[in-house]
Order: sequence, then C-alpha cells, then structure tokens
Amino acid sequence: MSGPVALITGAGSGIGRAVAIGLAKAGYRVVLTGRRRDALEATQGLIGEGRVMPTDVADEASVTALFDDVEAEFGRLDLLFNNAGRSAPAVPLDEVSVSDLRNLIDINVFGAFLCARSAFGLMRRQSPQGGRIINNGSVSAYGPRPFSAPYTASKHAITGLTKSLILDGRAWGITASQIDIGNAITDMSAKMETGVLQADGGLKPEPRIDVAHVVTTVVHMASLPPEANMPFVTVMATGMPLYGRG
Repeated sequence: MSGPVALITGAGSGIGRAVAIGLAKAGYRVVLTGRRRDALEATQGLIGEGRVMPTDVADEASVTALFDDVEAEFGRLDLLFNNAGRSAPAVPLDEVSVSDLRNLIDINVFGAFLCARSAFGLMRRQSPQGGRIINNGSVSAYGPRPFSAPYTASKHAITGLTKSLILDGRAWGITASQIDIGNAITDMSAKMETGVLQADGGLKPEPRIDVAHVVTTVVHMASLPPEANMPFVTVMATGMPLYGRG
C-alpha cells in the first residue's frame, strides 16, 4: 500500500469511525486506535483495511508504544485526527464525582496532549518533515450547555492546544487545526431527539446533522497543501440553539 498515513483516535465508534472510513476512501493508510479492540476491528471491517492498534490515550506508556509502532511500521505520520473524548453527567458541578471528573480530564485533555506531543515529535523526526494535526474540539468552547463545566473546560483546553500548535509547528512544517462539531448524528447525541436541557431550564429537542458532513469537512482540511490551513472550522446543525447560549 501507498499513500499518506493517518492516525485516528477514538476510531471504534461515532465520529472517529466515520472519519476513519472517509480518510481511507480518500486514499489514506489509516491507523485505528482506541481502547476496545473489538470496536476497532469492526471499523476495520467496514473499511476493508487499516491497522488496528488498541491504545489508552490517557496512559503515557500506551501512547508512546502506539507512536513507536506507527513509526516502525510506516516510517512516518502525515495526519493525526485527535478525536478521543468523553462527556460527563449533566448535573451540577458539585454532583460530578471526582472519579468522573478525573477520567474526563485524563481522556479529553491529557490524552489529547499526549497524542499531540508524540505526533509532533514524529513529524519533526521524519523525512520529509511535517504533517497535520486536527483536534476535535466542540461548540461548547463557544457556548456551554447547562451543567457542562467539565466537558466545556476540557474543550477550551483543546482550543489552547490548537492555537499553540499552530504557532509552534511552523518551523518544522507541522500544521494544526480544529473542528468544532454541533449535534452530529452519533450515539452520543441520540438524546437530542427526545429533549435536552436548555439555558432557560426547559427541555427541548434539537436538530442534528448527518455525520457525513463532518467527514467531508475533516477530509477537506486534511487534503489542504502544507502552505494552507483552516485553523478553526465549525460544522453544526443550522437550527441548533448555539447562538443564543452565549
């Protein structure tokens, strides 16, 4: 096989799975990572190819081993889709358990930093140098939902990471960008159809968009030449009440 190499975290379901399939169709050699081998192998089966490398992104040794394996097998990494993440229960902050809070920060923030750190190092070492890191942010970084402090704070951290990578990667041809997604149709957003808590205290269903629109956007961002970048992109359901939350 030939073609650029893309690593997708959280590739066993939802947006990660859909983007992995889209990148494979666009000619990328895809590396699928996440915690559950069975889910990754299901994604691999939908693609018909791809390398499965189970990893806990919140564990330093696991992430180091992942990127060592990518470098050993492919010699380089052209794209990291830094996607793995989780949410927390929508309850007042004092009701969020410390274990839930710690786990969310470990995955959404520390895990994203570990993967970006390893990707940055590999992209500096490889020849030719350079590559692209696309972080999965959230519209919550612009306007939080009620009782979303842990998740919202984690996505603000991702925005800071993206901005710093944009600056720090220039010397080595490393480009960074972020996609902020609002209400794509995945299992995680299923509750939108029955009603979610709004800022006025009421419950209201919200529109959702086909995850294909997210895939198209990520593939386009990834396909840009090194001299071009889309630093921040928002893809959302037109009728969702984001503008009105902030």
